[in-house]
Amino acid sequence: MSPLKERRSVVTGIGVIAPNGVNCEAFWKATKEGISVLDVVTREGCQNLPLRVAGEVRGFDPGALIEERFLVQTDRFTHFAMAAANLALDDAGMGRADYNGSPFAVGVMTAAGSGGGEFGQRELQRLWGQGSRYVGPYQSIAWFYAASTGQISIRGGFKGPCGVVASDEAGGLDALAHASRTITRGTDAVVVGAAEAPLAPYSVVCQLGYEDLSTCDDPARAYRPFTRGACGFAPAEGGAMLVVEEEEAARERGARVRAVVAGHSATFTGASRWEESREGLAHAIRGALDDARCAPEEIDVVFADALGVPAADRAEALAIADVLGGRATPVPVTAPKTGTGRAYCGAPVLDTAAAVLSMENAVIPPTPNVVDVCHDLDLVTGWARPAELRTALVLSRGLMGSNAALVLRRGTETPS
Repeated sequence: MSPLKERRSVVTGIGVIAPNGVNCEAFWKATKEGISVLDVVTREGCQNLPLRVAGEVRGFDPGALIEERFLVQTDRFTHFAMAAANLALDDAGMGRADYNGSPFAVGVMTAAGSGGGEFGQRELQRLWGQGSRYVGPYQSIAWFYAASTGQISIRGGFKGPCGVVASDEAGGLDALAHASRTITRGTDAVVVGAAEAPLAPYSVVCQLGYEDLSTCDDPARAYRPFTRGACGFAPAEGGAMLVVEEEEAARERGARVRAVVAGHSATFTGASRWEESREGLAHAIRGALDDARCAPEEIDVVFADALGVPAADRAEALAIADVLGGRATPVPVTAPKTGTGRAYCGAPVLDTAAAVLSMENAVIPPTPNVVDVCHDLDLVTGWARPAELRTALVLSRGLMGSNAALVLRRGTETPS
């Protein structure tokens, strides 16, 4: 009996709702040009809190992309996810529930770090201020971590495997891995990604317990990883959704293969134990390379986690050197999220989108606001760097201790 043909997962659609752009084109233009949109927090109820700088999504009109009946029963984080899913599906040229004639051929997988804080806060205020009769019926679902997965699948009529990774930031990459494994097991396509909305007052107050959160009031200095002035990270809202398909099925329907999801690995080293994250992240990188059947010297660019905490930055730089340091020329590293902030689970998915676009356009975007790098990294700063990119490595760590690495190959590449 001949062996079964390997089912490869490929990216065919990208949808972005980010602080620097509410579609893929605007996001990429700002990312490539190194534009920083970090600014003073303006969201209602947040102005007098210790968090001063964040990445807000501005100019986003959910009503232009999502029907009213969905808007009234969902939180802002789901509005972002649904809008990004719409854009990704359109980019992939994929219909809603008619993939290969079966709604069971398409699944949905999202990651979420906190759920619908803004919706939940509003309904709890009504409960305590007016009474239980004033609490809306959707409170029971809108705050829930899985709300985005549920609403995307309902709206699209997708009945394949669905799920949610309730995790810290690295969960964004873990969701992509779950989607890829779902495709390996027989599903033809998965709408996958993450979006977060952590800038409601209740959500911000919860985040103030993170000692790694930057409370600097200068947007140009609030988030500067890999520098001596690093003082933590600036949070952000938004995220990205991707359409990931089985390669042969995608090609049969004439879809553009934008990238191959080649390998993934994850580890856990404990909350805020940043020195220990060196070993854990290095182990995840090696695992992702092994999964992708990729040699260290094949990595052309690294999209760093870039937490902005000195101990964490040092551990990441050392982990990269531990695995890729044998190269004659250091691998270029970038962290475009320093211009937008870290959107928790949405952050590594935005990095994944940026990595795909970087490979397509043969250019490495810079790391905004960062100068005078104090670690032994070839960090791309200032301006974008032209480069022939065939393989990219995306890294992510979460505040609770998760580490993840993802290997992507350019869509035209066929690894041996």
